[in-house]
Amino acid sequence: MFYHKIDEELSLKLIELKDAERVFTLTDSSRDYLRKWLPWLDFTTKLEDTKTFIKNSLKGYAEGESLTTFIVYQNEIVGTAGYNSLDWSNKIAYIGYWLGEDYQGKGIMTRVAGALTDYAINELNMNKVDIRAAAQNHKSRAVPERLGYVQEGSVRQAEWLYDHYVDHVIYGMLAEEWKKKA
Repeated sequence: MFYHKIDEELSLKLIELKDAERVFTLTDSSRDYLRKWLPWLDFTTKLEDTKTFIKNSLKGYAEGESLTTFIVYQNEIVGTAGYNSLDWSNKIAYIGYWLGEDYQGKGIMTRVAGALTDYAINELNMNKVDIRAAAQNHKSRAVPERLGYVQEGSVRQAEWLYDHYVDHVIYGMLAEEWKKKA
């Protein structure tokens, strides 16, 4: 089972069905906040939807295609983060994340994304880590910017959010750049 301790108050653990109720409650309590930037909130309306997400994520992990973890902050699950996709042929890990509204502004996601970047490069031997965020989602964009990622470009109308498209900004970190920073 995957477990990665980041620091004294923060760790990542492989998602588990036993945590479905906590994650659904967290999702539900942050629904309006998360809905602004995440396209799946209207499809996560009951506990069973979260259980299906966990099962699908565990399948992706078992097949080596992705890794979804729960973010544990001070012994409580506060969000999810991981590799939405692992491109083994090109050695690229694609990081995705979300955090419950009450846990914003504590530096959690920057530490998590830094740990995921480090793990992808030093443990999975990836050459590149990619983070994408909606152009207007300044909080999410600040994460790769704080970590020194390079803004590589944007994709127009990259994602449909309920009633409109949003552009995505693409950030990348090469293994050689990350290792120089270490």
